[in-house]
Amino acid sequence: MSDRYDRQQEERPAQEQARQPGLEHEMEPRPEPFAPEYRGSGKLDGKVAFISGGDSGIGRAVAILFAREGGDVAIAYLDEHEDAEETKSLVEGEGRRAITIAGDVGDEAFCSQAVERTVSELGALDVLVNHAGEQHEQQRFEDIGADQLQQTFRTNVFGVFHLTRAALAHLPEGGAIVNTSSITAYQGNPTLIDYSATNGALVALTRSLAISLAERGIRVNSVAPGPVWTPLIPASFPAGKVEDFGEQTPMGRIGQPEEIAPSYVFLASSDASFISGQTLHPNGGTVVNG
Repeated sequence: MSDRYDRQQEERPAQEQARQPGLEHEMEPRPEPFAPEYRGSGKLDGKVAFISGGDSGIGRAVAILFAREGGDVAIAYLDEHEDAEETKSLVEGEGRRAITIAGDVGDEAFCSQAVERTVSELGALDVLVNHAGEQHEQQRFEDIGADQLQQTFRTNVFGVFHLTRAALAHLPEGGAIVNTSSITAYQGNPTLIDYSATNGALVALTRSLAISLAERGIRVNSVAPGPVWTPLIPASFPAGKVEDFGEQTPMGRIGQPEEIAPSYVFLASSDASFISGQTLHPNGGTVVNG
């Protein structure tokens, strides 16, 4: 499998997309979400999961593995309709139900409506995956304007608050919340300062919420990926930077969504029944001590 990943790293051409969120169907090569060697074992049998940012990238890979483990999935996304429908088909191809819900997680009303629709159509809500996010590169700190700062926090942090508050009306004892942070929360990033700050906030939120919800039997953890080949990369960086993105990792390459998704399965399942307030670091070997 390493040979396949190394080959894809070598074959990735320079590219960029002039929009956020990015579009997976326009990437070359396409990200790898399928985890062909992963065998489901019923870890999420009968469970219902809500995944924000579930249309593409890591979110798509998580949706596929959740379905392979026996779960039904609600896929929330902004406006990437083609990608979302493809992910829905992939979940259904695993023999599970899926619904797609378009809207902005920064809008509290949308979050409430999306959770209610999930419960209405899929019958329950057992796992919340807060994955939607955005980032905007700026070479100088002074170039981060108030509008960008507010928008990045609105999506990456406020969206997590809104969805979590809505989900708590339905999550049962034994339920799980899995947040997506980033290696930037631990290492920082000189051109993604506001994005790094939002991910630091999510680490603190994960720890605090885990303590708060322990008495309700709801676990809260997070995943902090390193560089991963998702639509966010060509949507965030210039073409030349995209071409060699990820080569700074100890493994010398970018990660693939299928390599990140098992962390979410673990944290969502009863295998992690004694784990809460923690962060997993699938990042290509970088030690961050967090």
